[in-house]
Amino acid sequence: MNRCHPHARTGSTVAALTLLTLCSASVFAPAQTAPAQTIVTFNAPGAGTGTGQGTFAASINTAGVSVGGFVDLGGLGHAFIRTANGTISTFDAPGAGSGNGQGTGAISINAGGTIAGSYTDSGDVNHGFLRSAGGVITSFNAPGAGTGAGEGTVSHSINTAKTIAGEFSDSGSVNHGFVRSASGVITAINVPGAGTGINQGTIAYAINTAGTIAGQYFDSGGVVHGFVRAANGTITKFNVPGAGTKIGQGTRVNAISSTGLIVGLYSDPGGVLHGYSRSAGGVFTKFNAPGAGTGKGQGTDSFGVNTAGVITGIYIDSGSVGHGFVRAANGTFTTFNAPGAGTGNGQGTFPFAINTAGTIAGFYLGSISEFHGFVR
Repeated sequence: MNRCHPHARTGSTVAALTLLTLCSASVFAPAQTAPAQTIVTFNAPGAGTGTGQGTFAASINTAGVSVGGFVDLGGLGHAFIRTANGTISTFDAPGAGSGNGQGTGAISINAGGTIAGSYTDSGDVNHGFLRSAGGVITSFNAPGAGTGAGEGTVSHSINTAKTIAGEFSDSGSVNHGFVRSASGVITAINVPGAGTGINQGTIAYAINTAGTIAGQYFDSGGVVHGFVRAANGTITKFNVPGAGTKIGQGTRVNAISSTGLIVGLYSDPGGVLHGYSRSAGGVFTKFNAPGAGTGKGQGTDSFGVNTAGVITGIYIDSGSVGHGFVRAANGTFTTFNAPGAGTGNGQGTFPFAINTAGTIAGFYLGSISEFHGFVR
């Protein structure tokens, strides 16, 4: 998979989090002068300061509490929670490994403060966990998950009902989606047409308050397609018009709002990236952020969406530097860069989540490709 997409496969939960940055008619709305804004940068206590180390925020809830992970000086991953007033606490899942590339990562937080995440054990096997608002951690493994290095269970999203969506890799390194109820019942999700080869299959990536799941699947030719699964289990597959049909190209899904609006990216036949949204009724809107590059692996990627239909994400410019954007429901773009963000290839600003108030959480890579969290 290419550059800065969060679904890049790896044998380690921590490494998977790190790879977050390695990474209808089109709408070309004009960029607007950035309104008054406050970008607060932060580093979790104990975060390393070297290349590939540091802090990355992955999710933010309605109360402004953000969660994510950080890599320490020894290459070990830990999870963090940052309150709206800036207080940061850290935690590790029981059973998490203590070696380089192992450890714990918090991936998603719901309105009540319950967190979903994953950890990698000493054998480099992945496991999911749920952490209550009171700090109680429950680990779990999807039935059928592999037990070899790089295999296992990975959580991606949690909703207000504490239902978790994610993926597991079986003993043949084939991906399968899953949904885990608040009571702990895990149901596998396999989209018809999903491939059964190594790194093919289904990924359940996002879940909303209604229990609707959005995700993607890789077919036998390595092309990626989107899907949406209703709470009753009905699956609808989709492709953004204009998406490429070669290996590694196609339609990717990143988030779904409470209204059923899905956002993500598609890669065209030339390998250029474009953002899109898909309404609950199946209507697509395609867009490119002002300043987005037009080379292979460059372009626009929408990562987060809130109830009002405001979208945040990144665009990769012609120099392969990342920048943040906000797209209002009316199509107006505002672009931004976190203070201290690097300007080298693969560096820059990477927003990942937006809450109902429009507050954005993400991270940036500095001048030596070290990670720092930010809230805007």
